[in-house]
Amino acid sequence: MRTINKTGTTLAALTLGLSLALTACGGDDSTGSPTSSGDHNDADVSFASDMIQHHAQALTMVDLTVDRDLDPDFQQLAEGIRDAQGPEIETMSNWLEQWGEEVPATVRDHSNAEGHDMGDMADDTGMDMPGMMSDEDLEELADASDADFEDLWLEMMIEHHEGAVSMAETEQEDGTYEPAVSLAEQIVATQTEEIATMQEMLDS
Repeated sequence: MRTINKTGTTLAALTLGLSLALTACGGDDSTGSPTSSGDHNDADVSFASDMIQHHAQALTMVDLTVDRDLDPDFQQLAEGIRDAQGPEIETMSNWLEQWGEEVPATVRDHSNAEGHDMGDMADDTGMDMPGMMSDEDLEELADASDADFEDLWLEMMIEHHEGAVSMAETEQEDGTYEPAVSLAEQIVATQTEEIATMQEMLDS
């Protein structure tokens, strides 16, 4: 009888242990969704906030191509940057709102405001981030002749893209919010390819 009782007790203990283990696994699956709005960290917030400002300056540079007599391939590249980065700004802004974080001001807010021009862009719009152009750089670009504009724009945008790639790589290493990490991967791939294209344009 003792043997039977011991065996029964052992089986009961094993059954209970297995049940608890399965319950614990089920709990892990239900509480750690990588796409939940709460599953983010400071790196994700910094990435979204900084990249919004970074993208905004790229779009400001694209705006400077409008109404100029430029090479069609160059214009297509510039508009491709607009088409990619505009929606990305909206996506990242939505993340920040969902997280209860402030959506940062950008150079476009300053340049599009009544009574403001390139010289009014302040340091609080992310000018100290990698690859960002200074007020003077943007003024030089805006004042460039059509003959000089393309090469100057390409040189600046290559530097700008290199900064964005660096920021995105940091997000890949430190971020925890899966959509943000995925966007960072996309930025690295897309902008690295555009850097190569722009360099070919400069070398041709």
